[in-house]
Amino acid sequence: QVQLVESGGGLVQAGESLRLSCVASGRIFSIDAMSWYRQAPGKQRELVATINSGGSTSYADSVKGRFTISRDNAKNTVYLQMNSLKPEDTAVYYCRVLASGRIYWGQGTQVTVTS
Repeated sequence: QVQLVESGGGLVQAGESLRLSCVASGRIFSIDAMSWYRQAPGKQRELVATINSGGSTSYADSVKGRFTISRDNAKNTVYLQMNSLKPEDTAVYYCRVLASGRIYWGQGTQVTVTS
């Protein structure tokens, strides 16, 4: 079993930055893709960014150029650096990890951006 704990969410003004972290712990043999999703009130959960085991990344069009995903394999941690935040980035952000062929989700961290 793998547990994911996110941190770093908060309340910021438009244009400011936040850095989210997600630490994986437990019986970890190998971690493949690590991703961040978000879900705004009344909307479906959407993929924000993904980084695979080789370090390749992909982003939703809405965050390209503003968000950066990275990972520290030694710490089993994935990060999401969010710059130039906009009110439309307000959502609960979830970490998702593919490890040993299984998918795990974190509990989510709230990000609120005011105008």
